[in-house]
Parts: sequence; C-alpha cells; structure tokens
Amino acid sequence: MSTQENYLLGIDLGTTNVKGNIMDAEGNLIATASRSLGKIFPGQNMIEQDPKEWWNATAAILKHMTSEAGKDIVSNIKGISISSQCPTLLPLDSEGNPVHNAIIYADGRCVAETNEVTEKIGFDKFVSIVGGQPSVAFLPGKLLWFKRYLPEEFERTATIMQANSYLNYKLTDELTIDVDTASRTQLMNLATLEWADEVGEVIGVDLNKIMPAVKKCTDVIGKVTAKAAQETGLAEGTPVVAGCSDAMASMYAIGLSKLGDAGESAGTSSLIFASAPAASACDVPVVTRPVGLETMPFVYDGPIGTTGAAIRWYVEQMGEADVASSIEAGKNIYDYMNKAALEIKPGSEGLFFYPYMAGGERAPLWNSHARGMFIGLNLTTDRAHIIRAIFEGTAFALRHVMDAIKDAGGVAENLRITGGGAKSMTWNKIKASMLHMPVYVLDDISGDVPFGDVLLAGHAVGIFPDLSEAVKKMVKIKEVVEPIPEWEEAYDKLYPYYIDMYKHLDGDLKNLQSTVASI
Repeated sequence: MSTQENYLLGIDLGTTNVKGNIMDAEGNLIATASRSLGKIFPGQNMIEQDPKEWWNATAAILKHMTSEAGKDIVSNIKGISISSQCPTLLPLDSEGNPVHNAIIYADGRCVAETNEVTEKIGFDKFVSIVGGQPSVAFLPGKLLWFKRYLPEEFERTATIMQANSYLNYKLTDELTIDVDTASRTQLMNLATLEWADEVGEVIGVDLNKIMPAVKKCTDVIGKVTAKAAQETGLAEGTPVVAGCSDAMASMYAIGLSKLGDAGESAGTSSLIFASAPAASACDVPVVTRPVGLETMPFVYDGPIGTTGAAIRWYVEQMGEADVASSIEAGKNIYDYMNKAALEIKPGSEGLFFYPYMAGGERAPLWNSHARGMFIGLNLTTDRAHIIRAIFEGTAFALRHVMDAIKDAGGVAENLRITGGGAKSMTWNKIKASMLHMPVYVLDDISGDVPFGDVLLAGHAVGIFPDLSEAVKKMVKIKEVVEPIPEWEEAYDKLYPYYIDMYKHLDGDLKNLQSTVASI
C-alpha cells in the first residue's frame, strides 16, 4: 500500500489517563490529546473505574484531535488501534450497558477466591493451563468474587469485556477481545488459545458464553459507526483493528526488535520487557509471549505495580515541605526531588524502600500480601534520604524482575525507557547503575504507547508490511545514560540485602494480611 496520504490513529487507555495520536505513515505527529481518568475506591484493596468516564474521555480526545487534524486527514485515517491497561473485569448486559464499574488489575479484593480456584484445579495444573503464576490481578478470582458477592449484577451480565475492547465496542458495535489481552486474563488455555473450560467449571461459568469472540490483534473487527462518528469526529467506516494490551503496544513503541534489547515503560506502574530466543517454561516468575518478529521471536513481559505511583504517593502524602521548597526555588517538584536525591550517597545510607504499595506485587513475587516498607530509618534520616530510597527501591525491584528474566533465559544488554519516569535523569542513572547496562532514553514520540498502537494499526492495514523494519526506522533514541561505577559497586553490595530482607519477612506479611482481614 502506498504511504501517500495515509494516516493512522492510536489510542491507549491507561490507569491515569487516555491518550491518542494521529500520525502519518512516516511517523510524524499530526495531532495528539489526552484526558485524565479517576479511580474509585469502594473498600479496602478495591480499585474500580467508571467505563462511562473511559468513553467520555476518549470521545473528548477524539473530538479534539479530529478538529485539529482537519477533515482531509481524518477522511484518510486508514486504521485505528486501541490498547489499554489489563486485565479488567467489566460486565455488560445484553444491550451492551455496564452493570457495574470496571474492576481493574490493581484491585486486590479476591485473595480468597484466587486461592480457591488455584487449589481446586491444583497449582501446577493451573499454571500449565494459563501460562503464569496465579494472582489477584487476574480474572479467575475476580470473576468468582463478582458471581459470589454481587449475584444480581452477575445475573444481568451477558459479556465480560476489557478496557480496549469496550472502546472498540463503542466505536463499532462489535463485542470482541484481542488474543493478546485474552491471554493475560488467566481465563484462556495458552496451549489452545481457547477459553479454559477447567477454570470456568471451578468458577461456575461457561466462559465460551460470557467471554467475547477472540480475534487476532491485527484483525479488522469492524468500522466506525455513524453514531460513533458523530460523537468523535471520526469518519464513518474507518477500520478498527482488535488492538492489544498496553504491554504489547509499549513493546512496539519502545522499539524492541532484536535479541539483547530490553525496555521499561515507566508510568504509574512499570512494564518490563526483555528479548528471548525461545519460549519460557510456564512455571517461572516471568513468562514469555510471542512477538512475531523474526529477529526477536519472544519477549519476557513483567509488570511492577507501583513505581511512578510510589513517587506520587510521596509527593501527595509526605512532600508538602518539598513542594514548598520547589516553589521557592522556582523548580518543578520532580526536578527538585531529582536534585535532592543526588545529594545523598548511593544506598541512601542503609535506607531501603520496598515499592509494594498496592496490596501485593506482581512480577516476580505474584502475591497479594507484600506491603510497601521502609527499612533502616533513623533520627538522621531526612526527606532527601527518603526520596533517594524510593528511587532506589523501585530500581531494586526492576533488578529483581530482570534477574528472574535472565534466570529463565532472557537476554538483556540495554534498557530502552519511556514514559513519565524516563524524564528523571537521576532515576535513569540509578537504573543504569543497578542493571550494569546503558539506558536508552527515547524521544517524546517514540516510546509513547499510542505510537505502538499506530504501528500495529499500520501493520494490520498493510501500510507497514514489515513491522520490525518500521520499528527500527521510526523509533528514535534521544539520549544514552551510562552506569556510574561507584554506584554500581554500592548497589551490588546492597542488592542481596534487598532480596534477603524481604524473604525473611514474607511469611510474617502473609500472616499479617490474614490477621488484618479478621479484625
């Protein structure tokens, strides 16, 4: 397909905002927009979002972008691809209306139900079916919880949707799910790529009836309807592809294309990627997923729950004095924190931070009982120590994931980093030194998750027939951050303490979770 007058639209619906890019076939940005999203906390360890807000925010950014781009460009948008946070439990009734808020991946209400499903199937068998470690982040426990505690809403539920598939439905009136997102629900048998009957039987649901049709990520699932066109400014009939998770879109946007490449999408949470020559075993802490690139057939994909969120937590809960000081110095609060952290020696004088702030941790722990902790506070600890410890604690967590990936067969020689966290040079220097590898900071367009959606849409409609070539051509590196030898030496000495101290506390944290739940 000729690239002349071809445009593409990518949208990513994250936890904190929805963002979209209209780009041409050369990777030039034509229009962009974003809107923030709220969260709902109905109870302890419960985190939900309003799907109506998802759609209203998405329609708003589409109105803005289509107005900015103009009718000629909008009429030449050849494909739309949407990615999102996942997994999500969003129940719709038979008319496509939400019957409950979306219960998102960060929600941890279903500890007992997750354990129940795993125990009834058997841990080893469960892992062999779904291809990963059980966790409250996934849908088996959430679906059982929903069925058990909200029976009226469950009875009205006709379909369980994901965030991106819900936006696709609002654009096309088609109920589908892409195979990438489906594979991340733990409701799918990864050997057959069909819904896992054994999991459904334990929950007491027919997954083939309640889950939507599974499509390839590059399948065109429908076209923009007249109603959606009116609400968004898009041209009626514009093709919409099935899309993918934010993890896969991030991987494409970061530019992973060959063995040795690794990456981090550093936002509220972090998604860690590393190349692999072959598929992993299914019982390792971080597992591979197929990529479809000849130069990099598989990628390890490990999420860390609260990296950027830990920084934000500090600012909102403990950083009032820092905010005041930053205003007085005429600096952005995050620039001020970067400078403050550099005043402290590597290792924060023995202060450790564990960034398990959302009720458990995903990779590589996969449990619901880990908790955020500071270890090593004393009377000389000041705010700068705490700030550096948070930067370092999230980097220790990154190394923990990367070590698990390397132990399982992954290959990582450099770290491509994007997202809000990539703007912190202090953090980047810590990560480079922690991992003993250069950090490649991408430009403002490369690495942006909607850019990955644009690449997928272009591949789906034939504009980018060779996706690996498009990735290599269009993803650009802005800066290379090298490790600092003195910091490397310090982190090598301290990292074993980070690992061992958590191991010593793990059993107590698990018991504490049960005790708190009983009070």
